[in-house]
Amino acid sequence: MINRTVLVGRLTRDLDLKYTSSGTAVGSFNLAVNRQFTNANGERETDFINCVIWRKSAENLANFTGKGSLIAVEGRIQTRNYENQQGQKVYVTEVVVDNFSLLESRAESEQRKNAAPQNSDGFGNASQAPNAFGNNASGNVYNAQNVGMPANGPFAGGQEVNITDDDLPF
Repeated sequence: MINRTVLVGRLTRDLDLKYTSSGTAVGSFNLAVNRQFTNANGERETDFINCVIWRKSAENLANFTGKGSLIAVEGRIQTRNYENQQGQKVYVTEVVVDNFSLLESRAESEQRKNAAPQNSDGFGNASQAPNAFGNNASGNVYNAQNVGMPANGPFAGGQEVNITDDDLPF
């Protein structure tokens, strides 16, 4: 069986870096990835993929990237479920990242940050977000409620995740 995925896209927000009770770093983020085709209106759609990264790689990714950074990730798709506070079973599909590559220089990253005027959505335009390759031509509407981890999931509210090394898959 093969379970490998490679994605290239832009971070929708800064990496959410947390530590388990045993001190293991875990980061969660969303990657905006453009689809290769256009829809009936001629617009390119974007998928927002949930990703998680562990240990030193999580710390490095948090230190060298920020919202809008163009990166490539390699990993495996994982599904899991948990019961939320309302007693409902929640299913999560995410990419567990093994490796990542920075696809823009520090100068390009700084230039992008400084060039975009910051307003309510952080993209410089209240109604449109850049697609995964940094332009607004697609007309996709950015909605912060549609990206990120579930508001009531195990990483919600800044709470510490209680995971021991025995719980980790590697």
